[in-house]
Order: sequence, then C-alpha cells, then structure tokens
Amino acid sequence: MSLLDAILVPFHTPAVTLGGVSTSWGEIAGFVTGALCVWLVARQNVWNWPIGILNNLAFLALFMTSGLYADGWLQVVYMALALYGWWSWLRGGQAHTALPVSRTTRAQWLALLGVGIAATALLTWILITQTDSTVPFPDAVTTVLSLLATWGQARKKVESWWLWIAADVIYVPLYAYKGLWLTAILYVGFLALCVLGLRNWRADLRAMVTA
Repeated sequence: MSLLDAILVPFHTPAVTLGGVSTSWGEIAGFVTGALCVWLVARQNVWNWPIGILNNLAFLALFMTSGLYADGWLQVVYMALALYGWWSWLRGGQAHTALPVSRTTRAQWLALLGVGIAATALLTWILITQTDSTVPFPDAVTTVLSLLATWGQARKKVESWWLWIAADVIYVPLYAYKGLWLTAILYVGFLALCVLGLRNWRADLRAMVTA
C-alpha cells in the first residue's frame, strides 16, 4: 500500500450504514466542517476560512476516491482562494481595513460570464478526454460555478450567494447519483444557509447605504 493510499483509507472507510447505504468517515468530516463553514460565512465570521480549509482537505480525499476528479482538484484551488479570502476579509478594504459587503458591477458580471463559459467548455473536454469521469459536464459546470462564487465570497459580493445557489441545485442530484447521500443532504442544507447568507448580506448592504 502506498503512502497516499494509507492516508486515504480513513476517509473512505465506512463509518455508518443506514438503509443499506454506507457513509464514510471522510463524508462525515466534510459534512460537519462544511455546514460550520457556510454558517460562519453567512454571519460574516472570518473563521469560516480556516474551517473551510479543513473542509477542502476532507472533500479532496472523498471526491478523488469517488471519481469526481474536477471537484477533487477544485478543493486545492479552494484552499488557495481561502488564504486570499482570509486576507481580503481582514485587510482587503480601503487603507487595509476590513472588507465591506458590495455588489457585483456590470463589468465584473461580463467577465465572470466569459470566464465561466470558457472554463466550463475546457474542463468538460478535459474530463471527457483525459479521465474516466461518468459525469463530465455536471462536474465541470459545478466546479466553475463554485470557483466564481468563491471569488465573489472572497470579495464579499452579495451576488456570490446566487452563484452558490445555482451550484448547489446541481450538486444535490449529482452527489445522490454518485451515492454520496450524506453529502447530498449537506448540500440541501447549504441551499438553506445560502438563502440566509443572501438575506444577511443584503441587510448589511442596505444598512451601509442608509447609514
């Protein structure tokens, strides 16, 4: 057994089995850290970033052993974005102050659209031609939506919640199809937390405008 396999063993070892469906320790770790991370984001708590990195590590192991390769390598990018987001929330405002909530500009939307279409097409092609993925397009589009949403989250853009909602709507049936039922349930919870986060960030934005 290789060192990598030895490290991954605990992540795909069954922890519980309900109704004939087993859930691994990696999926449970992803569930707990993921739920806590999104709840902290909705409350604009900077601790979401280190908790998110732990979540990325858990899901990296889980997805790479489940054939969701794009989602697996996405976790590595997430960790890099998390470090940027951590700094941005603390020092990304004017004069290196805390970053305030803001809206996505028209130019930013156009850039996100262009990058999103191109990246989805490229990643779908890579997954079809270079891997044995059985879900290349859903894996690609959710990966790209998640990256764009993470950039918006790092810059505290209110509309980043809509990108997360779009990704989660696809993620729920995708994970169910791959047999990751606990993760699918987690993403249903993510949808609810995204709505809460959208409402909270909108309220903060309105308060800034009327202040």
